[in-house]
Amino acid sequence: MSSQPAAPAKLDGAVLKIAGVVVLGAIMSILDVTVVSVAIPTFQEEFGATYAEVAWTMTGYTLALATVIPLTGWAADRFGTKRLYMTALLLFTIGSVLCATADNIGQLVAYRVLQGLGGGMLMPLGMTIMTKAAGPERIGRLMAVLGIPMLLGPISGPILGGWLIDSYSWHWIFLINLPIGIGALIYAQFVLPKDRPEPSESFDFVGMLMLSPGLALFLYGVSTLPEEQSITAGKVWIPMLAGALLVIGFVFYSFKPKHPLLDLRLLRNRNLTVASITLAVFTVAFMGAGLLFPSYFLQIHGESTLHAGLLMAPQGIGAMLTMPIAGMLADKVPIGRTVPFALLLIAAGFFAFTQVGTDTSYVLLCGSLFVMGLGMGGTMMPIMTSALRTLTNHEVARGSTLLNILQQIAGSVGGAVMSVILTSELNDSTPVTIPDPQTGQPVATTEAQLAIGAQMNPEMAAQFPDQSLLERGLEFAADSFATTFTVGFVLVLLTLIPALFLPRKREVSHLLDDEKGATPVIMH
Repeated sequence: MSSQPAAPAKLDGAVLKIAGVVVLGAIMSILDVTVVSVAIPTFQEEFGATYAEVAWTMTGYTLALATVIPLTGWAADRFGTKRLYMTALLLFTIGSVLCATADNIGQLVAYRVLQGLGGGMLMPLGMTIMTKAAGPERIGRLMAVLGIPMLLGPISGPILGGWLIDSYSWHWIFLINLPIGIGALIYAQFVLPKDRPEPSESFDFVGMLMLSPGLALFLYGVSTLPEEQSITAGKVWIPMLAGALLVIGFVFYSFKPKHPLLDLRLLRNRNLTVASITLAVFTVAFMGAGLLFPSYFLQIHGESTLHAGLLMAPQGIGAMLTMPIAGMLADKVPIGRTVPFALLLIAAGFFAFTQVGTDTSYVLLCGSLFVMGLGMGGTMMPIMTSALRTLTNHEVARGSTLLNILQQIAGSVGGAVMSVILTSELNDSTPVTIPDPQTGQPVATTEAQLAIGAQMNPEMAAQFPDQSLLERGLEFAADSFATTFTVGFVLVLLTLIPALFLPRKREVSHLLDDEKGATPVIMH
C-alpha cells in the first residue's frame, strides 16, 4: 500500500479549472429548482392555472431527475464522462430556452421535464469528475467547492428569481441559463480531460424497467399528496404502492447480476451506509422545511419575492464562512468529530422558526438563518466526502449515483410532508364565504387563506370590510407555519442519531486501489 502524504496537497490550477466546469453545471441545475419556486404565483396568473397545476413545473422536473439519475453511471462508462457531461449541459440549456417559449402550463411542464433529463445527470457526473480530479487526499477541499451551489442555490434562487420577475418578466428565469450554458459548454470542451471510453459492460435493462419507473411512480404519488390532502386518495397511494413494489423488487434483484443498474452492494461499506442514512434524514428535515422559509416571508409578512429572497441571504453568508473550513477539516479530521456540532448549530438556528408569529423580529430571524448557514456549511459536503473517500476508483460513479438518488427521494418526501402539514394546519382555520371579485358568486375559503391572499395583495386588504377577520386569519396562518417548522426542527434533532455513528477515526482511502497497472475508467 502506498504511503499517504503527511498533509493534503493544495488544489492546483488544473483541478480548480475542472471544478469550475462542474460548479457552473451544478449552479444551473440547482438554481433552477429554487428560482421556479418563487415564480409559482406568477405562473398561476400568467396561465390562468391552479396552484396544483403550476406545482407540476417543479414536480415534473423532479420526476425527470429521479428517472435519469440511475442511468448516469452506465452511460458515463459507455460514452465517457466529458461527452456525457456536455450532452447533459446541452439538453438542460435547450430545455431552458424552450421553457421561456411556453404558451400554456402544459407546455411549460413538458419543457421542464426535458430540463430535468439533462439536469439529473449533471450532479452525479460532476461529483465523479471532481472526485477523480482531486485524488484521495483532496476530496474534502474539492467537494467543498461543489458544495457552494448545493448550499447557496436555495438562498440565491429566490433573490435572482424575484429580481428577474419584478424587473423584467418570468421568461428570464429560464433565458438566463442560455449564456451560462453556452459558456459552460465551451469551458468544458477545453478543460475536461479527453474521454477514453472502453467497451462497456452490458446494460441492465431489467433493472432499468424496475428502478426508473419505480422511482418516478413513487415520487409522483408523494408529490400529489399536498394536492389531494390524503394518503388514501387513489392518485396518491396507487402510484406510491406501485412504485414502492418496483423499487423493492429491484432491491432483491440487484444482487443477482454482476453489473446492476444501481449497485447496492456498495452499502456493505459501513462509511457509505452511515453517511447515506445521515444525509437522507438531514435532507428530509432541512430541505423540506427550508423551502417554506421564503413562503413565510411572502405570505405572513407580505414581502415581495425579491425582499423575501434577500432576507434569506444571511443563511448563504453563514454557509460561505464555514464551507471552506469544513472542506479543509474533512481532509484532516474524521467527520464524526465535526458534523454533529454542525447539526447542533442548525438546530439552534432552526428553533427560532418554531416560535414565529405575525410580527417576529427580522433581526431574530436573520440571525437564526445565519447560524443555520454556519451549520449547513459544515454538514452536507463533509458527509458526501466521507461516503466517497473509501470507495475505489471504479466505484465512485456508482457511489455518487446512489447518493444523488437518496437525496432526490429524501428531498421530494421532505417537501411533500412539510407541504401537507402546512396545508392541513391552514385548512383547520375557520371557514368563511366571500363573493368572487369577478362574478360576485359566493366562494368558500378559510380565514387563514383569505388573510394570506390579503397579505400578498395589499389593495384587496385595504378594501376588505372586516379587518379583524384578516388579523385572526393571519395569526392562525403564522401558527400553522410555526407548527410545520417544529416538525422540521424535531427531524433535524433526529439526524444527530445516525450522525453519532459517522467515522471518528481517520479513514483509509481506497480511491487508488484499482489504478495500479491500468488506466482508470468510470464503470457502472
